[in-house]
Amino acid sequence: MELRNKKCFVLDMDGTIYLGDKLIEGTKEFLKLLDKQNKKYLFVTNNSSKSAKDYVKKLNKLGIEASEGNILTSGEATCIYLNRYKPKAKVYVVGTNELLEEFKAYDFNVINNTETIPDYVVLGFDTSLSYKKIWEACDFIRQGIPFVATHPDYNCPIENGEFMPDCGAMIEMFKASTGIFPKIIGKPNKEIVDVIYEKTGLSAKDIAIVGDRLYTDIMTGKNSGITSVLVLSGETSLKDIKETEINPDIVLDSIKDLYEILL
Repeated sequence: MELRNKKCFVLDMDGTIYLGDKLIEGTKEFLKLLDKQNKKYLFVTNNSSKSAKDYVKKLNKLGIEASEGNILTSGEATCIYLNRYKPKAKVYVVGTNELLEEFKAYDFNVINNTETIPDYVVLGFDTSLSYKKIWEACDFIRQGIPFVATHPDYNCPIENGEFMPDCGAMIEMFKASTGIFPKIIGKPNKEIVDVIYEKTGLSAKDIAIVGDRLYTDIMTGKNSGITSVLVLSGETSLKDIKETEINPDIVLDSIKDLYEILL
């Protein structure tokens, strides 16, 4: 599994290059090395509570030079997916203002009431979740409106080994109420992998994916034939690896170890 031959590294963010507002050691050096070796990198996050523009600001604040072209969120991937099937569709979005703005930027008609029947109900990582939104979305889903979720992560890792409930946990709540499970776009699904290929111009053999979650990052690799690198700086522990059938190609303590391999 020769990582030095890879032309692009797809990098998760939460738990992989930073935790909360703290950059993980070795991240800056790793990215500078990729630039020096003329390799591409694409930050791909399932966290749809923020837009690419927000992530650029966060990365710049952490001392990482990045542009919106370096970043793909599950929110944007969902916009791209739905845009292929129904441009300018009416969408009821259960998400943050940032996710709503992302849909508006793709020229979707974002509705915020029950008077207009949407073409889709979209669930993201909504840190502004309200009972009103839950109730209205469930009513639409029960009426047969197609239900789409940005990503399946149950928890979002933050500093000090703690977690925030994420979109996957919210999916379970909506399913418990409606009996309907959504179409999920983000990692580890084919829909976001197709967008990765489009953005990088590369195929699976030239890419490695680096992340901290077995059921999203590593499963993305398994599902698509992309080399997978698990880092133990976020959600997954060595104990978790022993208790699962999702086997990463490579296991490292952190991004710092990957930097040392590529030197």
